[in-house]
Order: sequence, then structure tokens, then C-alpha cells
Amino acid sequence: MTRRRTVRGVPADLATILRDVGALVLMQAGLMALSVAVAGVFRELYVALAFLLAGGVTALVGAVTRKLFAEAPNPQMKHGMVIAAGGWFATAAFGSLPFVFAAYLVPPDVMATFVPAGAEYGQSSLRYFRNPLHAFFESMSGWTGSGLTMAVHEPSLPHAIQWWRSLIQWVGGVGVIVLTTAILARPGSGSYTLYQAETREERIHPSIVHTVQTVWKIFVGYTAFAVAALFVAIYLSEPLSPGTAFWHALNHAMTGLSTGGFSVTDNSITSYDSTLVETVLLPIMTLGAIAFPIHYLMLTERDPRALFEDVQTKWLFVLFGLGAVALTAQNLVTPQFGDAFLGRGDAFRDSTFQFVSALTCTGFQSAPIGRWSAGGKLIVSFAMTLGGAAGSTVGGIKIIRGYTIGKGITWQFSRVFLPSSAVVNVEIGDRLLDREGMEREFSEAAIVSMLWLIILFVSSLVLVNVAGPSFTYADALFEVASAQGNVGLSSGITGPEMPVVAESMFLLNMWIGRLEIIPILVFLRSALYGLDP
Repeated sequence: MTRRRTVRGVPADLATILRDVGALVLMQAGLMALSVAVAGVFRELYVALAFLLAGGVTALVGAVTRKLFAEAPNPQMKHGMVIAAGGWFATAAFGSLPFVFAAYLVPPDVMATFVPAGAEYGQSSLRYFRNPLHAFFESMSGWTGSGLTMAVHEPSLPHAIQWWRSLIQWVGGVGVIVLTTAILARPGSGSYTLYQAETREERIHPSIVHTVQTVWKIFVGYTAFAVAALFVAIYLSEPLSPGTAFWHALNHAMTGLSTGGFSVTDNSITSYDSTLVETVLLPIMTLGAIAFPIHYLMLTERDPRALFEDVQTKWLFVLFGLGAVALTAQNLVTPQFGDAFLGRGDAFRDSTFQFVSALTCTGFQSAPIGRWSAGGKLIVSFAMTLGGAAGSTVGGIKIIRGYTIGKGITWQFSRVFLPSSAVVNVEIGDRLLDREGMEREFSEAAIVSMLWLIILFVSSLVLVNVAGPSFTYADALFEVASAQGNVGLSSGITGPEMPVVAESMFLLNMWIGRLEIIPILVFLRSALYGLDP
């Protein structure tokens, strides 16, 4: 009988997982330390203390775990998927600590000062985070780039909490595991295993660490561009001071480019009611939905053909056009159109922005979608379910899977009319697949998509039975598609008063949506039976 290897009395497989999850937790402590400085800038001393305590707890757990199991073996693929799933869960759990600590440490009289002058509401939304489930929900929504929120009035949150929400979406958009491999991983240390398990297959360089570093350079550059463009648009559109306009631009640039969708205004982008702001946000959201290798080719080779030769990018723009037209037509024939669009009568503007926001999985809201017809909600639900390009910051099933399934069905039909000896190759983007390759690609795309849709429909059936009589099945399907697609658009169901069953289910939906199901299934199977075959 072979004796299993252990590290400090813990099975080697578990030690590997705990060590690498500890690295993710430790990384988050650094982000909390940065947020202490932000709280200090705005003189939010109680909130600074909350981040300091949260960072201390997080750093202690992460550092101890890494040190205890430093000698654990490098991860294999079976470890990578469990680390990815467990890492995202642990990151969301520890990321909730600043919300909880701030909600309890800030005195009521100080909390009242966070409410903007002249606001119709009198209490800060920070109080909702005294409920640990709400805090965990907000953190999971942030790290997964979902954007659904328990903060009813975002302007009533402390600046440092607003920053924390935007920061975790910005980091989570590219991937907390990707960031950690860039900073902490050494060549040959199994970093590709973690990168691959986090569902990102595209490589820019042969070295995965260099790939990740390049991704982050592009991301930071785009963020700077987005902040500048949004600052100009917001300052010209709103009677805000330069400092406030910059704060809005910074946060919306971070959450727009990462396709996360958290906002610092009361009604997301609706608060601006500005065509200019919405127009500037359209390319920012689109940048986040295009695969990063395409950005790299565009920036290094300066060849615009790279953008239009990529199958996912081509279909992204085709779907933008078709979806905007379909949604506009649907909203124009809706009897309640005038009420739903607050009398502005701008169907094309709102329909275009909302469809792009949904397909890119950003979740910025420019219209009262809760008042839209069931048909309009279903069109947006389709966009949230599909999502943008694989290799970008988006959620959803991904365009490449939809394209592969369509090609696979056509390929299967064509084989019926050909002799069994015929060789039929299939072109997927720039790849030419033989029969074995096509069957493998088609099966993977079909299985993931089928599981995704099964969970979507089961969850929507649960939600429609607990959400209350004022919500229809279209509302329930819309809300689940938003949570599982990591989008953040809402028909009005999500909030601190929602049923605990629904809130807990959405935590699972967001977690599943971020990691595309398979790593979650491997995680659950490993928790029950271990990692042995």
C-alpha cells in the first residue's frame, strides 16, 4: 500500500490548495492596506480603522497558511480548479470584512454625515452591511464582476467603501488569480495551471507570467484613458466640482472597463441623463468585452485588421447591431413605452445602451428596466446569458461557445449527406479542426452551455416562487441571468429586503457564473470525495 504524502500532517493535495488560496487571501490584504490610505485622504477615520482591522485579519490568515504549507507540491490541473473555486469563495468571504467592520465601527451620528445634503432618504446604506450575508453578497458581487448590490443608495456610502467596491471589481475583472500569478508566481511553479483553471486559455507570450503582466499593462493603460474621457463627459454634463467629477469618473472607469457595473450614483448611469456620458461609456464597456490577445495585437502591430479578423469580435459587433435594433423595435411597440422611458421618447438611445451593457456584462443601467415589457426583458436576458468574448473580463456563456455550437450543429447535419469515409474539416476562427477536434470542441461548448442553462432555469423557478406576487417569471429569469452572467442589471428584485433564500442562491449563481461551472463541480466533488480519481 502506497503511503500518502503529507505536509505538516495535512494531505499533500489539501496543503497545496490551502497554500495557494492563502496567497490569494494575502494579496487581498495588500488591497485593504491601500484602501486605508483612501479612507485617510477623505478623513474617514472609523472606516480607515475598519480596513486596518480587516487587512490585519486577512494578512494573518493568508501569511500563516502560506508559511505552514510552503513545502507543498506545485499544483496540477486537479488542484488548479479547486484552488480557483475555493480562492474566489475565500476572496469574497474576506472581502466582506471591510463592509461589516465599517458598518459596526462607524457611529450613527457619523454615518448620517455620509448622506448627501438634500437627499430624500435619511440613512446611509452602510447600515445594511451589519448583516454579514449582505456584506458577503456585496463582496461576491464585486469580486465576480456582477454588480448587483445591497447598497440601496450608493452616494450615502463612505468614499473608502465606494472605492473598495470599485477596486474589487477592477481587480476581479481580470482575475484575482491572474493578478497573483503575475506578482507571486515563479517560472515553472505551476502558474499556468492556475491561469488555465480560471478559464483563461489565451496566451500572448510563451511565459504565462509575462502574459499576465502584459494583460495588466494594457488594462491599466485603458483605465487611465477611460478616467480622462469620463471626467470630461461628466464635468460637461453635470454641475459637479472638478474633484467630484473626477471621483465619479475614476469609479465608473474602473467598473466600466472591468465590466462590473458598480456605481457611485443613486440610479447608476440614469442619474446623469446624459447622452454624452452614455456615448463615452459604450467604447469603454466594449473594450472590456474584447479578448485581451486582440488588444495586444492591435496595440503592438497597429493593425486594425486584427480586430475584425477575430471571430468573437466580429460577432460581438454584429450582435450589438442586431440587439439594439430588436430591443428598440420591442420597446417602440410596447404600450407602456412612454412611462417606461420616463417620457424622454428615446427608444434607440436607451435600447442601445442597455443591450451593450448587457452583452458586455457590465450592468450599467440607463433606463428603468423594471417597467419594461416581458419581451424587452427577455431580449436583455439573452444578451446577459450569452456575454462577450472569452479571454476578456465578461461573464456569460461566451460568444465563442455559441459560435462553436452553431458550427457544430451545421457540421453534424452536413455529415448526414456525405459518405462515412468523407473528411470534413471545420474552421473555427483561425483554426482548422478535424473530426476529433471538432467533436471535442463541440462537446465542451455544449456541456458547459447546457449546465449553465439548466442552473439558470432551475434558479429562476425558485426565484419566481419566493420573490413575491409583484414579480413575473420574466423578472425572475432576468434577475437570475444577471446574477449568473455577472452583469448587475436588476428588475427590482435584488436588495436588502429580498428573501434570504434568493440572496443565498444568488451567491451561488454569481460564483458559478464567474468560474463557468466546471471548477465549482470539481470543488464540490473534491470536498465530498477528495482529489483521487
